[in-house]
Amino acid sequence: MITDGVVKTSCALCTGRCGLNVHVRDGKIVKVEGMPEHPISRGYICPKAETLPEQVYLPDRIIHPMKRENGSWKRISWDEALDTIANKLKENKIKYGPEALMSFIGLPVFLDGVPGWMMLRRFLDVYGSPNYFSVDSMCYRPRLVLYYLTMGQLMRPEVQNSKLMVIVGSDADNSYPPMANLIRENQKKGSKLIVIDPRKTALAKDADMFLQIRPGTDPALWLGMMNVIISEGLYDGEFVEKHTIGFDMLAEHVKEYPVEKVARITWISEEQIRTAARLFATIKPASIYQGFNSLDETTSGAQSGRGIPMLHAITGNMDIPGGLVPRMMLKAVSNVRLEHMIKGRALWEDKYPLMYKLWGRPMGEGQMMDLPDLLQSDKNPIKAMVIECTNPLMTWPDSNKVAKALKQVEFIVYMGQYMNSTAELAHIFLPTQGPLEKSDFCIDNRITPYIMMKKPIVQIGECWHDATFWLQLAKRMGYEEYFPWNNSDEFIDYWLEPSEVTFKMLTEEKPEGMPLEMKYGTLLKNGFPTPSGKVELYSETMWQFGYDPLPTYKEPYESPVSRPDLTKEYPLILTTGQRNILFLHSQMRNAPTLRAKCPEPLADIHPETAKKYGISDGDMITISTRRGSIDIKAHLTEDNFPGLVSVPHGWVEANVNILTYTRPADPVTGVPNMKAMLCKVEKKK
Repeated sequence: MITDGVVKTSCALCTGRCGLNVHVRDGKIVKVEGMPEHPISRGYICPKAETLPEQVYLPDRIIHPMKRENGSWKRISWDEALDTIANKLKENKIKYGPEALMSFIGLPVFLDGVPGWMMLRRFLDVYGSPNYFSVDSMCYRPRLVLYYLTMGQLMRPEVQNSKLMVIVGSDADNSYPPMANLIRENQKKGSKLIVIDPRKTALAKDADMFLQIRPGTDPALWLGMMNVIISEGLYDGEFVEKHTIGFDMLAEHVKEYPVEKVARITWISEEQIRTAARLFATIKPASIYQGFNSLDETTSGAQSGRGIPMLHAITGNMDIPGGLVPRMMLKAVSNVRLEHMIKGRALWEDKYPLMYKLWGRPMGEGQMMDLPDLLQSDKNPIKAMVIECTNPLMTWPDSNKVAKALKQVEFIVYMGQYMNSTAELAHIFLPTQGPLEKSDFCIDNRITPYIMMKKPIVQIGECWHDATFWLQLAKRMGYEEYFPWNNSDEFIDYWLEPSEVTFKMLTEEKPEGMPLEMKYGTLLKNGFPTPSGKVELYSETMWQFGYDPLPTYKEPYESPVSRPDLTKEYPLILTTGQRNILFLHSQMRNAPTLRAKCPEPLADIHPETAKKYGISDGDMITISTRRGSIDIKAHLTEDNFPGLVSVPHGWVEANVNILTYTRPADPVTGVPNMKAMLCKVEKKK
């Protein structure tokens, strides 16, 4: 640990992973500043990172292992915790089989780096359980799968080199400030900006064009834009001929989406749709940056996952500077998985096959949104769960249903830093280290390919690196031959060995991190890693699995169009999950400095809508859906269109997920619909 000085490291409080200079005095973190030489954040940090010295030492943090007995928690030793867990897992494996164990990890595990979740996966392999899941069941991975289906790999928009930037479903000022900063810098250089969002975000107010779209209708917009581009001959014929298959079928298919029809669906004017399409086809290079999960959590989420890369392809904005470009990775790393030891098949693999494996290539994990129903059924096979750094009772749809379901699990281990509503249901609580307390390898690819090693700066109580827990539990289980490392640093070196990058290189020679070389044109030269070697506009694979081989718009199953019978009682559209730069999902509301800046949740409503229901700014209102009701304070704003109610998530005081529901919306990915529902509001009496 560090006694005095300035330590260079990476933040892990959101997906931005900004560079930090952490000031330490007498072994205590006293200040955090931005790292000017970091190529992504370039000295910027947000309010969350500024309060890290406060967050590390918060008094409600749990810093010792705990066990729940007779409804109350008591402190125990790590030895007792490990023995209790190992004995229970051994007993369950004999009694029920290895498939009875499930793990469920949250976003902080991914943000912290490599060792924790990789060690977990190896442990599950050796134990024999195929049931590894994460928040990716409704965030990001659905897009990854559809990008793979289309292009054979995940690619990113290289916004900094784009002459036309399209931002869709992303309030980057609140969710990813480095990207927002980059967009504005690019505008100053002459680049054009189009923003597509139901809400008039800060970037929308600065945009050349703002398309205020009805939630859940984005795929119709992509199809309408492709209709304009193809019918007016604005597509890149050379790219289409050399690098795509299925263009003729796509051209015929998009005739079903004339601009007039798409305007009625999306509530965007015909003129705006035509103009946006023409700009995207004629200004080159152009790219589309989409929010992390905003487009996925709808009935047609998979269709956006196909439509966005297809727009890049037919305009030739792919594998060129400023277009959609490959993500750069280390050239090779050690395979730490032992998949041959897994017994049985993962849950729901038959229901959502493409979320598990594509062309023989594992997609990382599966889809678990059916878990609440399974746990409450008489066929429930899950007897033990390890839940780490996530709070599904706040962040999953239909919180009441999730709570009832988790109470059916015989044994739950929760790993995290604070007690929350999910942790309260656990039997063992294990305290984990925060982002400034452990060494981890991080790679970032969203703006500039970049790698960095995070350094342990302080030790808080008896908190452990999550990788240390899995390593020690493996040894308690008798798995020493499969876990030969003494600590996470040795594991990182083992993993990095084929890459020619070492732990020492990143901690001593390059403490500020190092960029990975960006290469363009490789796919255009060598082909795309799909079965055809091309961008697959028509997906034979999707057809074989019974899905639409071409993007097809599906109306949200609870909307004014699909359910006019509900609009008399629920006349308004509800969208959830708006971002606030002070928090991430359900985290950090216990930090006094941050909470003082935003003490309570607010529901955004247009003044015209509020007036109709006798609501004034600051009034307490009740928002209801067919699932339940919450009370929340109204915030009147013209940033919403009339009839739209926008509510943030993650607040105990007004848990919006009481209003949502777990029913899988997208048939391909199983993701629930959290962005387009029907609701009603009334002034609280």
